[in-house]
Amino acid sequence: MAFIARSLLIICLCISTANAQQCDINFNYGVIIDPAHLRIVNQGQTYVQINGQHQLFVNGREIQLTSEQKVQLSEYTQGIRSQVPAIVSIAIEGVELGLKAVNKVISSLTGENSASHQQFQEKFDEMKWRLRSRFNHSDESYYIAPQDFDDFDEIFAGEFESEIEAIVTDSVGTILIAVGEAMTHKEEQSTEQRVETFDQRIETMGNDIKLDISKQANALENKAEIICSTLMKLDEIENKLQLEIPALAEFNLIETN
Repeated sequence: MAFIARSLLIICLCISTANAQQCDINFNYGVIIDPAHLRIVNQGQTYVQINGQHQLFVNGREIQLTSEQKVQLSEYTQGIRSQVPAIVSIAIEGVELGLKAVNKVISSLTGENSASHQQFQEKFDEMKWRLRSRFNHSDESYYIAPQDFDDFDEIFAGEFESEIEAIVTDSVGTILIAVGEAMTHKEEQSTEQRVETFDQRIETMGNDIKLDISKQANALENKAEIICSTLMKLDEIENKLQLEIPALAEFNLIETN
């Protein structure tokens, strides 16, 4: 069964490679953005709301701002508006990259046109749709819950990771059948030679997948570095706003470690 273990190891390597970037930043509150509003929320309650670029409400009460404070708030609002979609996008790309790796392993072992692979593909497509619909309420509306960004792969881990594991587990029987068929087709070879040939096939497939995935993983890592750097700058702006506007002092959205 060494080839099965190696196949699953390939999957783990590909997924972990795609999500290696670290960023020592937390979101202490949830964030909802739509074309007209930016809201900082927790457990369904809105604490801070920004209408447009610089109309500020804290706990439902409008805060009067100076011209300088409006400029700072506008810069902060624009920054959050740009980074929340970017965070959602990179997290979705990371999960899709992991799904792509799993899909490649399964299709390589069972055949792309097999009924089993088509079933797996349908499950993957449904998972990707749920992932997008969960955090993209529309093309211009996004939600992110309180998050620790130490690892970008943790943003949407949990239920999706367990579902991927379940799909792989369910596929073992089909993979074993495919393995048996692949070996019996090499009748001129001994059993030991057949195992060695199949093992080499798995190794080659793993190297091909790692090469394909690593390019996209590197691109994701570069995006993550840019997001992390931008969030650190936004944290500095947020700190200034909290000093300038006392009502904001207790609502620290961005926290750097």
